Amino acid sequence: MADLSILVVDEPYMTELNRRWMGSDGPTDVLSFPMDELSVGRGPSNDEEPVGETMLGDVVLCPTVAARQAETAGHTTADELEMLTVHGVLHILGYDHAEPDEAKQMFGLQKSLLDTWRGERTT
Repeated sequence: MADLSILVVDEPYMTELNRRWMGSDGPTDVLSFPMDELSVGRGPSNDEEPVGETMLGDVVLCPTVAARQAETAGHTTADELEMLTVHGVLHILGYDHAEPDEAKQMFGLQKSLLDTWRGERTT
């Protein structure tokens, strides 16, 4: 079993988190704080070894920042928050987009997950 916390915060709180943990000024859209190391995509290192309970971490969302981004992008705030949630969870699971190959993998998986989610909702 794995637990994940999703927090929804206002801009002042997100600004403080962003300053404290990322060293950046102003609010951001999403922050991820991994807790236990878990290689979800790869499973346990030994197939005989059971996966115990773990705390994946926290995903922190700022809806007011997301709403502005959604307007700029031409889609709904809900669509933006879905994307940011998936993005944050992928970071918790160890994905990154600092390098081109990493970005291709992460954003490809992000798109695939969102397409599947949105397809399931409409059927």
